[in-house]
Amino acid sequence: MQPDLIETFLDLVETRSFNRTAERQGLTQSTISGRVSSLESSLGVRLFTRSRAGTELTTEGLKFEPHARTLRHAWAEARHSVTPTGEAVINIRLGIQSDLAQNHLGDWMHGFRKHLPDCAFYIEPDFSAQMCRDLTSGASDFAVLYTPYPSPDLNFTSLGETRYRLISSETDNRAGLRRETYIRASFAPAFDAHHRIALPELQETPIAAGQSATIAGLLAKLGGSAYVLDVMAADMIASGHFQAVTDAPVIRQPVHAATHLRHRISKLHRQLLRVVQQTFTTS
Repeated sequence: MQPDLIETFLDLVETRSFNRTAERQGLTQSTISGRVSSLESSLGVRLFTRSRAGTELTTEGLKFEPHARTLRHAWAEARHSVTPTGEAVINIRLGIQSDLAQNHLGDWMHGFRKHLPDCAFYIEPDFSAQMCRDLTSGASDFAVLYTPYPSPDLNFTSLGETRYRLISSETDNRAGLRRETYIRASFAPAFDAHHRIALPELQETPIAAGQSATIAGLLAKLGGSAYVLDVMAADMIASGHFQAVTDAPVIRQPVHAATHLRHRISKLHRQLLRVVQQTFTTS
């Protein structure tokens, strides 16, 4: 197996462009073409057709695509299975939505260590799109995220929701909000859609950010108004420097657990899911 050939094939399936795949992989177009040719020679079939309209999969290419995804995932798992983990038997790679880490990660790790004492954990806060890519490729084992990007390789479970509240150093009502001092939060497509409906007049602002911690830091230095996680909002209001914008709606953001389809019924992954579900059940 040559992982570089499989990765190039799958990237080309996504981009449908030799030029774009070359840019994304930091290679020359001739190298991409050579890799595709090598893979086609190994399989004895043509995988792509090229024309002015673009690059398309052949019938054989369509048949090979799911096998390529399986091969890529199996290779990633094989590599991680031999990664040194000290005395731990299994190394688990966890992705977590950046905004959830501060309030939930400690509880989750307590549960993980209690129920999976022989496991070592690598944790990476990230955004949903990247976590879905990592799960698909095998670079990650389990993730908790906001946006379940559709993929034939992934399984998603609804966990519950988290809440965001609007606070301000300037006003306690919507009429007092000022576009020039408003920091527009952009945590996920679902959040953005609710925000667009709730505050259509505050879509174009000088500053926007995608993490509550970043927004809180900006508010502390600059003042102004913004949505932050409700737990963070309570602390900032308690400080005496901010107040709730009482006539602005609470925006609720759904939360999901995700894993590769191959692992959806494995004992280990079901235990990870139970620990995370318990946190949301009791929150």
